[in-house]
Amino acid sequence: MTRYPAIFVDDILVAKPKDFGFYGKGEGAGDGRYTPLKSAASHDRFRADLARMIELVLQGRRDDARAQAPAADAAEIKSLPAMALTDLEGKPVARADLEGRAVLVEFWATWCPPCQGTLRFLADLQKRYGDRLAVVAIAIESDEADVRRVAASVGVPMAIRSGPPTLFLFDPKGATAAAFYGAPPTLHADAQAKIEAILRR
Repeated sequence: MTRYPAIFVDDILVAKPKDFGFYGKGEGAGDGRYTPLKSAASHDRFRADLARMIELVLQGRRDDARAQAPAADAAEIKSLPAMALTDLEGKPVARADLEGRAVLVEFWATWCPPCQGTLRFLADLQKRYGDRLAVVAIAIESDEADVRRVAASVGVPMAIRSGPPTLFLFDPKGATAAAFYGAPPTLHADAQAKIEAILRR
């Protein structure tokens, strides 16, 4: 998600900011599923939905839970934004440096166990696709020493210290191709399939 609050049960999105009536700049305004927030009925609705999702996950019915989850809006980010970042070696990273390549942007944290598995997967993808794919791994709420240790252990090529895990994929023209939230079991296969589809164009 690009804003908060975003509520997950394990890796399944239960509620996003718009559900609580929080709209981003330029998105207008409106009512979400749990507005008005001060109303007892809204709180009851949210608690019931959250309890139902927890129960489904605990029963092992994750597919049913995913089917009931709200759709994540990949259109919240329409294209790769302008950026002024610095990697762990002190080298600046800007959008212009990534042009002409598919770009994967991963938001991760050192305290997030699923993130490290995803970082290893991204490092493998980088090796497989070479210069056709750029991986930008942005660490949040993490100590720099820990970021360096994890980045070195998984071999991720472009680690940057900045809710994880969130993964965005942009095509070689900079347009948003996909957004993945959480760490569902199909994440790696889904991301790789999307990358291959983009690189075949």
